[in-house]
Amino acid sequence: MTDFEQIYADYFKPVYAFVLSLSRDAAIAEDITQETFLKAIKNIDAFKGECKMSVWLCQIAKNSYFTYVDKQKRISQETMLERANLRSPNLEDALANREQAYRVHQALHRMDEPYKEVFTLRIFGELSFAQISGLFGKTESWARVTFYRAKKRLLAELKEDSP
Repeated sequence: MTDFEQIYADYFKPVYAFVLSLSRDAAIAEDITQETFLKAIKNIDAFKGECKMSVWLCQIAKNSYFTYVDKQKRISQETMLERANLRSPNLEDALANREQAYRVHQALHRMDEPYKEVFTLRIFGELSFAQISGLFGKTESWARVTFYRAKKRLLAELKEDSP
């Protein structure tokens, strides 16, 4: 048995119990524990013996668990946003559909300036109203109003083109 196999045999249960106390979910605890030992194998040279092996492994496990929790929060927030978007159709949803996107681009192409550029910068360039106002040398209020009017014109034109 190699040294690491012995470490795994000696410390798997305490590390698993620690992660289980954090997560309260056996499947998550098992995954995080496995990840902990993989990270420990890769970074065994970083263990200087200044603390107990169990403390070092539990520190890796704790960091891995909190990284997992943060990732789950982001996924959950993205899922909630997607669900909200599915329930309330809007212009951004239309852009997700390729056929609709083509119609939006056609209507946008026919739009007058500065509406076309403000809308493009806001939606496709993902710029803030403050950034857009800076580009045009106008107020942030001007950028908001211009975007609102562009969006309103675009939606009206799309409704006219609808079969």
